[in-house]
Amino acid sequence: MREKILVVDDQAEVRDYLGTVLDRAGFEAVKEADGERALKRLPREKDAFSLVILDLDLGPGKQDGLAVLKEMRKLAPDLPVVILSGKGTSASVRAAWKAGAADFLEKDTQIEDRLELSLEKTQELVKAVRENKRLRAELAELRERADRYESIVLDKYRLIGKSDALRSVLERARKLAAIPRPVLIRGERGTGKELVAATIHYAGPSAKKPFLAVNCAAFAGTLLESELFGHEKGAFTGADSRKLGRFERANGGTLFLDEIGNMPTEFQEKVLRVVEYQEFERLGGGDPVKVDTRIVAATNAPIEDLVSQGKMRADLVDRLSFDVLVIPPLRERREDVPVLVEHFMQAVVAEVPHLSRKTFSPAALKALEAYSWPGNVRQLKSVTERLVYSVPEDTVDVAHLPLEVTTGEKPAVTFEEQVSALEKRLVDQALRDARWNQKRAAQLLGLTYDQFRHYYKKYGFRREGGEEET
Repeated sequence: MREKILVVDDQAEVRDYLGTVLDRAGFEAVKEADGERALKRLPREKDAFSLVILDLDLGPGKQDGLAVLKEMRKLAPDLPVVILSGKGTSASVRAAWKAGAADFLEKDTQIEDRLELSLEKTQELVKAVRENKRLRAELAELRERADRYESIVLDKYRLIGKSDALRSVLERARKLAAIPRPVLIRGERGTGKELVAATIHYAGPSAKKPFLAVNCAAFAGTLLESELFGHEKGAFTGADSRKLGRFERANGGTLFLDEIGNMPTEFQEKVLRVVEYQEFERLGGGDPVKVDTRIVAATNAPIEDLVSQGKMRADLVDRLSFDVLVIPPLRERREDVPVLVEHFMQAVVAEVPHLSRKTFSPAALKALEAYSWPGNVRQLKSVTERLVYSVPEDTVDVAHLPLEVTTGEKPAVTFEEQVSALEKRLVDQALRDARWNQKRAAQLLGLTYDQFRHYYKKYGFRREGGEEET
């Protein structure tokens, strides 16, 4: 299918001549005698044309070519318009340049002398237009993919919660984002230290640059050095080629060093040099490598104890601590639990098509809020996803919650322990449903009163804050 070029000229001889020239060049000429008719075509056909050739002088009684050009730029700003003119130095030509004309083709004032158009120039111009359209489409696709990727990344690193404690941490993180200095993050396991580090990165001027994370506890000495600094070919057995380390790959962006307290002390001096001078040497190399990489470090261990025990260099801690962010554990921001439960539920339902939304009863949410969550947000996410998967009913109630959440005890392991845990949970739920009336609770379980009393005593139930009802 041939590409189309819209030709607008009031003289039939000019339109026919241009049609012949364009046909020889492999294009289809769509001809219009006046600007009004051409402008009517553009809203519905602008994507069908590769180019417009427009005469500035459309004859008496017709819309001025310059006015048509300006209107075309509004209707189809990406469509190139080439101007036909008898004089390349006229004021109207200069005005056309300012209005956005892509190029000019001169024609003789005498129609019998024919128009002296360069077929080669026409071909090169349309070729350039075609390549420009391809590049623009490719760029648009890349931008769309980049925006989609950025949206996914930002959603992944989004911190969820409404508590004042969390908001305070996030506000400080966003303020630090614009200051290119190291930051130390402290918090228990599962509190979201990497998410805070990502907030610092993506809220700052280097948001489009890399954000890389490495767990220092996952690599032994030499392996950690190779992971962070990279190595040259032949640096050690198996080093078949040069490898760029995390510091180099994160150049211009942020490197998150998690569990910094697990870094070997003999290696900490090399990291200190990067913090101080932003340079290092690859393993097996001799030339310094300069980088502009921001460091955000984190630990879940008491940093003061690590320093006093000789496991952390005090000067490294000082250099990493331009500011120190302390993330509160989940037990200190219990009001975030319902918000997090809803977020994790929506996320797993969106990810796994056959799972459906659940409603968490007020009692279940209250029990979740009351639990101490030693594993913090990471543990809550695991529990929420497991409940969405395992509970067949539409509503998640207290009876569905893990035993450690409702009783503080560790989950049962053996068959006998699991049976006992189930018995205890059933009795507990029946008592709550019966408002601690034991006879009613026995009826709810289909037990005799004596049978119920056996389980009641076996598991040491006793109503809090009052006498037992029988």
